[in-house]
Amino acid sequence: MNKQEKERVWQGFWQLADPKIWIASTVPMLVAAALAYGNTGRFHIGWFLLSVAGIYLIETGKNAINEYVDYKSGADRNVTPENRTPFSGGKKTIVDGKLTLGEVKVISYGTMLAACAIGLFIVLYREFDVLWIGLAGVFLSVFYSVPPFSFAYSGLGELAVGLTFGPLITTGMYLVLTGSVQPEVVAASIPIGFLIANVLWINQYPDYEADKKAGKHNWVVRMGKERGVRVYAALFAMAYAMFPVLALLYRNPVWLLGLVSIPVAVRSVKVAKREFNYTPRLIQANAGTVQVYQITGIIMVIAALSNRFISI
Repeated sequence: MNKQEKERVWQGFWQLADPKIWIASTVPMLVAAALAYGNTGRFHIGWFLLSVAGIYLIETGKNAINEYVDYKSGADRNVTPENRTPFSGGKKTIVDGKLTLGEVKVISYGTMLAACAIGLFIVLYREFDVLWIGLAGVFLSVFYSVPPFSFAYSGLGELAVGLTFGPLITTGMYLVLTGSVQPEVVAASIPIGFLIANVLWINQYPDYEADKKAGKHNWVVRMGKERGVRVYAALFAMAYAMFPVLALLYRNPVWLLGLVSIPVAVRSVKVAKREFNYTPRLIQANAGTVQVYQITGIIMVIAALSNRFISI
């Protein structure tokens, strides 16, 4: 492989890994770390960073597997130019000629094996019970796209994403850092799961025709775009409903600040209702949903840290 080929593969790898969307897993990891410190007063930076590396590798591996399967099925190849957005249509590495199918497959194996090695080290030397959460995470990441389950193609992709980036990552990181998990921690993971599932939900709109043609029967394809907007609004509502509950569970009113992003969510829903058939303008809802996730994540970190000092 000459220098030019190496540069192509390296650039393709980072396009596939897509660090800008690592915010999806960063939010639950940071919330878990903040909860660990807020609830116990302790924080183990080494184990935290090792866990972060493992989860980022799983996320990259999942991207690679999904890229391979979606290209083979036609889901990515069928996306028309006017429907291509930064929020949908996969990572576009194979479609754009940045990586070959074989190279994507090698990346998927390599990153997943590296993640499993890190997970096994944590299981052996830090916390054995994280094994079950890790196995569940790897299972959902691999079979999100791969048969026989193909969750993204069978209408279970939204649930798989919500469970992985909500309860699994949050409780897994908390378990590594503290050695136990309380019901309150599980409750804190629920709005994260709803919001990241909503990011996926609205990002499926630009890919609607391509997914339908490729047999990718996610729930937007099953319900149709117009009816799907109701679920989009409901997922926001269910996420926000958790913050008064968290304020009561932690006896800490700071958790109510999680409601401050409601105007952004309302604006995004209005855009989706109006523009669900026109991708160039719908992108405002895509971006708004990501903003809600980011804003809410930051507030949850602040609220979790404040548990150390506030209890009424």
